[in-house]
Amino acid sequence: MQSSRRRPSGFSLAAASYVFAVVMAGTTMPTPLYPEYEQTYSFASLTTTTLFAVYAAGVIVALVAFGQASARLGRRPVLGVGVVLALASAIVFLCAGQLWMLYVGRVLSGLSAGIFTATGTAAVIENAPSSRKNLASALATAANIGGLGLGILMAGVVAELSQWPLRMPFVVHAVLLLLAGAAMFVVRETVERDSSRRILQIPRVPDGARSLFVAASVGAVAGFAMCGIYSSVAPGFLTSVLGIGSAATIGITVSLVFIASAVAQILLRPLPDRTLIVVGAVALVAGMGVLVLALWAGSPGAFIASALLAGTGQGVLFMTGMRAVLGNTDAQQRTQATTSYFVVAYLSISLPAIAAGVVSTIVDLKTTGVVAAVAIAVVGGVAALNARKFDAGRSS
Repeated sequence: MQSSRRRPSGFSLAAASYVFAVVMAGTTMPTPLYPEYEQTYSFASLTTTTLFAVYAAGVIVALVAFGQASARLGRRPVLGVGVVLALASAIVFLCAGQLWMLYVGRVLSGLSAGIFTATGTAAVIENAPSSRKNLASALATAANIGGLGLGILMAGVVAELSQWPLRMPFVVHAVLLLLAGAAMFVVRETVERDSSRRILQIPRVPDGARSLFVAASVGAVAGFAMCGIYSSVAPGFLTSVLGIGSAATIGITVSLVFIASAVAQILLRPLPDRTLIVVGAVALVAGMGVLVLALWAGSPGAFIASALLAGTGQGVLFMTGMRAVLGNTDAQQRTQATTSYFVVAYLSISLPAIAAGVVSTIVDLKTTGVVAAVAIAVVGGVAALNARKFDAGRSS
């Protein structure tokens, strides 16, 4: 129920978007730092991918545990918990002196991301005045996916410029999170507390949308598996295969995946669903093909092109699948459908990354990257074949 006590405004929209983006930025900040972590703590790619996987596990736990929390407790208290968890993660990384602390930091980061994944989008849209609802939808996308890219970019650049590459990025992030805490006072509460709602959200696919959910999930699996590979193993590709050791260069390059995803979702949103599924699948498959070329030819330029193509494909596939499923789901069941979709996505972001880590212990990173790219391209091809299950004319 909308609260009549506080009316959304441009300031509350900006505040909600800022908080969302800053929290999501923290979830990807370790990505350009992984080569330095590997040297400092003497671990290999399998540990890197495991660190990434425990983050995804934290997201899934938070999605299930807090899926309905904001409907019962209100948006602001739940988002406040997410900010506190993100700040705790930044502090743990800042103080980390042993490997186990990195695991703790990643779990805390995953929990914060899961809370914002379930609640942040709704908070941004609900904090927009009625005249800015279309803008709010785009801002929610930019804050979520763009925030992921911002975290990678910021961590890489700050690490490159600082004498304390494993500390200073998290100092900066902690300051941004403190500002986010202050911004929470501007974010308006938009729901009345409802003690009848359960906090625990068991993922469930609505009966009427199961066929479409399966078709949409194929694209989500392919896209998020790609994100997992770029976020966990790609820094190793850049360092050992392409000879790039600069944290800033790694951060800029990998962040292009998420920036391309956010831009594609915003710009291509008006196209029909069936068209978008084909476009997204083709872009993702092409991106994986260019990634193979980049690894075998040792070409940084081709790697950048692969990031842009793959990011575009992921963004389009994920956005289209989500809106198609929600468009065929009753309003009362949309939270469950959204939770189920994100659980599939975050399982897909973690399990392939772990598999790539295992493969890298058997063969070299170049071969690992080729195997991963081919596997993702195959799944992306299946997503294209499923395009006929999507509406050829509907675009919202």
